Amino acid sequence: MHYDCLIIDDEKELADNTAEYFNMFEVRTKAVYSGLEAESFLKSNEPSMVLLDINLGDGSGFELCKKIRKTLDIPILFISARNTDDDKIIALNIGGDDYIEKPYSLGVLLAKVKVVLKRFASSDSKDDTDRDYDDGYLRLDTANKTVYVEGKGKKITSIEWKLLEYLIANRNRLVTKFEIFDNVWCDRYTTDGTLNVHIRKIREVIERDPQNPKYIVTVWKEGYKFIEP
Repeated sequence: MHYDCLIIDDEKELADNTAEYFNMFEVRTKAVYSGLEAESFLKSNEPSMVLLDINLGDGSGFELCKKIRKTLDIPILFISARNTDDDKIIALNIGGDDYIEKPYSLGVLLAKVKVVLKRFASSDSKDDTDRDYDDGYLRLDTANKTVYVEGKGKKITSIEWKLLEYLIANRNRLVTKFEIFDNVWCDRYTTDGTLNVHIRKIREVIERDPQNPKYIVTVWKEGYKFIEP
């Protein structure tokens, strides 16, 4: 069965209230309360995105995210009362698309979820074969959403693909952070920290020396520029 959103959170009342609110606004949502329940649910159901807490009664949301990422390339948004930079960096580094702190506003969270669902649906439906890129070292195969570096396929998340694709489509010019938020995340709720982590992860995949990037350069306080060799 298909669902728009799966909530995985051991705070049962909060998870149920969030799911009920989403369903009221026609975002088909299911809540489960443990890692085991989530794994069982995913065997027979297909969500378009996941809201995942870090602290689960039977384990870590970090470990569950890694398991989900092995088989599914769908948006995963962490929701947690933990607000340290280390937690946020770990969450994004292991495959999370964004990080939302508790307590959250149901209305704001719903708006963000709708934007993510819209973005995910539009990226799946596009015919982007005219946006392939190949400079001999780096190649983007848009039909299969695969990045190749020196002929070897590299794995990146859906949000990192969209970010890299957008930078390449606008290569050799400054792309501001606000432009990226509007066109990649499609919202203004995303933070600089989230963007910076995803840029760093892309650099680790495509740059010969991620500490001295030649493709994606930072324009201080403004944004980024993809430089074509």
